[in-house]
This record gives sequence, C-alpha cells and structure tokens, in this order.
Amino acid sequence: MNSLEKLMEITEGFNEEMAEVERERRMDIIAQNGNTGHHYDLSNASSNTKPVYKVTGAEERKGMPVYSGVLTYFPDALKEVSKCSLAGQKQHNHGDKLYWDKNKSTDNADALVRHLIDHNKNPIDDDGILHLAKVAWRALATLQIYLDSNK
Repeated sequence: MNSLEKLMEITEGFNEEMAEVERERRMDIIAQNGNTGHHYDLSNASSNTKPVYKVTGAEERKGMPVYSGVLTYFPDALKEVSKCSLAGQKQHNHGDKLYWDKNKSTDNADALVRHLIDHNKNPIDDDGILHLAKVAWRALATLQIYLDSNK
C-alpha cells in the first residue's frame, strides 16, 4: 500500500468517526427533548453500513430550545438588551416602530469591544444603558449578520 492509499484509508476512517460523532450528537439533542428517534428513516441502512438518519423539521426545531435554553436562562439580560434596542431606535431611526437598519450598523465588532472596555470604567453609558447590554446587542448583531450572509 503506497502512502497515498494509506492517507486515503486514514481519511476515510476519520470521516466515518466524525459521522458517528455527529449522529450521536443529534440523538443526544433529540433525547433531551424526550424523543426516542424511532421514526428516523433507516431505509438506507444495510447490514454493513450505518443507518442514515434524516432529521425532520419538527426534530430540528426541538433541537433549538429558544425558550427553555435561552429565554429562561437569561430573562433579565435579554430585557436589558431590549432596552438597548429601543435606545438605538430612538437615537438612529426616530420612528415609532422598532427597525434595525443594518446599513447603519457596520462596526459591530469594534463597538462591542469599545463597550466592553468602557464597562470597566463605568458600567453605564452616557445614555443610561448598560455597556454590557450594548456588548450583548452588538454580539447578537454580529452573529445575525454572519448567519444571514451564510444561508
């Protein structure tokens, strides 16, 4: 066996291990939500291959516990972030309806770091909003823009 064949064999083994880790991760998520996973499609399974699990839309949604895994963990922090959103609305858009103008929000990473630094000097910004709420808002904005651009 030449070195290229050895490398291909090692890579194939690694890919199989990573696929198994991913299957186990998915099953763990499903199990956390009280689901047995018994309705996965095993039609592609044979005696010498591992089953191909197809996650349904409902299972995918259950794998994202927005309420129980985010809102219930951070209720007060999220209220502070919402105050930050409202203050930003009043400062930048001057309208009645909340609206995030992403064209005016282009330096989120820099602003996040500036607010984190300013928090150490004084936790409250000049407009009465906590710098850490602004850090969280900017982190969420950066994440959302990233996710939007990678859909």
